[in-house]
Amino acid sequence: MSVGKDEFKELLRQKGLKVTTQRVRVLEVLANSPDIHLTAEEIYELIKVDFPEIGLATVYRTIQLLLELNLIDRINLDDGFVRYEISNHDENSKKHHHHHLICIKCGKVLSFEDDLLDELEKRIMDHVSFKVLDHEVKLYGICQDCSAKEKENKE
Repeated sequence: MSVGKDEFKELLRQKGLKVTTQRVRVLEVLANSPDIHLTAEEIYELIKVDFPEIGLATVYRTIQLLLELNLIDRINLDDGFVRYEISNHDENSKKHHHHHLICIKCGKVLSFEDDLLDELEKRIMDHVSFKVLDHEVKLYGICQDCSAKEKENKE
């Protein structure tokens, strides 16, 4: 997690916001699900197990707050849902989002950490003085499991 529980609480206090169990729990659920890319409804279902009194509206408001604080990212994996994940960059660093590999057969989403676009960003800056602050890359293909199944079916 980019920000620990105590740092998150302190950040809320610095922003003049109330520290609530629900806010901390939303952050924890996302931090404990780094490669799952959860929807708001999925986050709600996971929290509801321990906090049955929480409402979906509270989860949505908390997600909006976490987005505004740059603690989480909103991602679209072209599956009709808005998903969320812990942010892996901050305003003081140049670290980009990881990239997503999406299987067109089963819909599995894999994260890919290697950022090969640094040279392109440098060339863009050199040629047109445009500073790239971030980018999102989604690559579509067939995962290892689906490739193995296809190979099996051909034999």
